[in-house]
Amino acid sequence: MSAKIRLYVEHPLAPGQPVPMSRDQAHYLFGVMRLDVGAAVALFNGRDGEWLAQVTEAGKRGGTLVCETQTRPLQLPPDLWLLFAPIKKARTDFIVEKAAEMGAARIVPVQTDFTNSERIRQDRLQAHAIEAAEQCGGTYVPEVTDLQKLSRLLDTWPADRQLMFCDEAEAGSALRLASEARNKPWAILIGPEGGFSEAERKRLHAMEQSHIVSLGPRILRADTAAVAAMTLWQQALGDWA
Repeated sequence: MSAKIRLYVEHPLAPGQPVPMSRDQAHYLFGVMRLDVGAAVALFNGRDGEWLAQVTEAGKRGGTLVCETQTRPLQLPPDLWLLFAPIKKARTDFIVEKAAEMGAARIVPVQTDFTNSERIRQDRLQAHAIEAAEQCGGTYVPEVTDLQKLSRLLDTWPADRQLMFCDEAEAGSALRLASEARNKPWAILIGPEGGFSEAERKRLHAMEQSHIVSLGPRILRADTAAVAAMTLWQQALGDWA
């Protein structure tokens, strides 16, 4: 028995464990996808790996699946945060989705001096991260935090967390990400459409943890920059290497 549908749940997963479906999940499985009793579904919760489960109850407003066997263990991503300034709604959604797919452990929207957005829908962005994990085969869902001021975040920046600062004003190189930093906690910082202010740039350059990199000779859109930066980091220091 194999499953064509993967579903994120918050319930514990273990052999013989019944997992109740919410109304929305039941509508998706039994109304939209037309599954019935006996159908197989792959379940994961970000803690217990992926499990093959069988539908034992199916209804319009609810249902139950029972776990049978673990099909994949929990695969944790590298200890990597993605910090980015929110932009237009669809492109912010894209950044969150791709960050989840590419292996970010935590996704942090930040408000910089030139950030246009002053608020986000954290719950909606978290839902996009869950959907991305469901679709890409991941067993871990990164946390999407609420919007934070970059200045306050830097005030309490952990001493051991390295920072890949993608500065469009610099002609740096991703090769500065030395291999000896592979096992350290990291973060990637992507700026807003208007770039960083001089005060922000000066502060970031002065940080001992900063690694200044360039994403090439052309100025990239913020959503493109996020994907490019994560690709460079994963190839140099992450679990792609």
